Amino acid sequence: MDKRTGWLGAMARLARNAVAVLGAVGLVGACDLKNIAELEPGVSTEADVKEKFGAPEAVWDGEDGAQVYEYNRQPEGVVNYMITIGPDGKLVGIAQVLTEGNFDRVQPGMPMEQVRRMLGKPRKVTTYALKQETHYDWRYQPQSSTEMWIFSAVFNTDMRVVNTLRMPDPDIQNRR
Repeated sequence: MDKRTGWLGAMARLARNAVAVLGAVGLVGACDLKNIAELEPGVSTEADVKEKFGAPEAVWDGEDGAQVYEYNRQPEGVVNYMITIGPDGKLVGIAQVLTEGNFDRVQPGMPMEQVRRMLGKPRKVTTYALKQETHYDWRYQPQSSTEMWIFSAVFNTDMRVVNTLRMPDPDIQNRR
C-alpha cells in the first residue's frame, strides 16, 4: 500500500466516524422531538413522560411542589431537557436548557450545584490540579449555527464559578 492509498483510507474512516456521530445526534434529536410532540402540558402525566423518555438522569425539587426531571443528551447530543411535573402529577412544561440565555446566567461565584441544576449533567468534567480548576463542559449548537460548540464553566477549588468559555467543539473540528 502506498502513502496515497493509506492517506485516502484514513480520510474515509474519519469521514465515516464524523457521519456516525452526526447521525447519532440527529436520531436522538428526532426521537426527542417526536416524543415532545406527543406530550401535552396539563394533560400528559408523569407516567406518560417516563414512557416517552425513560427514567430521568436526576429529579430536582421545583417551585410550589413541582418536580423537575432532567433528561440528559450529553456527551454526544447538543440538548438537555428539564421536564416539569406539577404536584398534581401532570406535565407543566419541557425546556431545552443548553441555550445562550442560560449560559449568560452562569456568573462568577455561582456554586456548581446551581449550574448543574440549571444546565444538567455535563458531557465532560476535567480537573486541572496545577491550576486548581475544574472545567464542566456541555456540547451545544447555537441557534444561528450548524456548528457544534462547547460551553465550559470553570470552577475553583470551592466549586464556585470563576469564568466561562465558549468555543467550537474541538472533537468535531479535529475530525475534519
